[in-house]
Amino acid sequence: MIFSTFDRLEAPHGEAALRIYREAFPSRKPDAVIRAMFERRLSYLHTESTETEVAAMAMTGNIPQGNALLIDYLAVAEAKRERGIGSRFVRNIADWARSEKRFQAIILEAEAEPGPENEARIRFWQRCGFVLTDYVHKYIWVPETYRAMYLPLVADWRVSDRGETLFRWIGEFHRRSFAR
Repeated sequence: MIFSTFDRLEAPHGEAALRIYREAFPSRKPDAVIRAMFERRLSYLHTESTETEVAAMAMTGNIPQGNALLIDYLAVAEAKRERGIGSRFVRNIADWARSEKRFQAIILEAEAEPGPENEARIRFWQRCGFVLTDYVHKYIWVPETYRAMYLPLVADWRVSDRGETLFRWIGEFHRRSFAR
């Protein structure tokens, strides 16, 4: 598998990555918002692929307030799941973030509602080294609740509260994403 990172959607395998994104996230940011995020240089596209086929995709964003990288979306193609691709992909994203020298942590938001799917997702992220915060966040525009998770990339990076600060940063990223 080949791990790649791009700062534009018009990248090799960009359309294939977007197909995986659309398949995995029925409730998602509209394509126009995604395109604007890349035009504004807010996001990166990561892919895990062979020469001809994308197996996994992620869209990440820069969180300058915390020197962090936000995993906004990550998905493995349905036919490729349960093969360890997702874990390897997350490790590759973390290695890339470390090599950038400006990121000290990776953060994400995970659905907080109890249930087998959400609990399985949280376990996946924990197996990848992420720490679950206690704070449960409720956005005004979606019915689900979320909890932040983080993966320190440097020894001294810490969360100083229950996760509220992480959601302020994530919320600011979403505001910039949807700005016109």
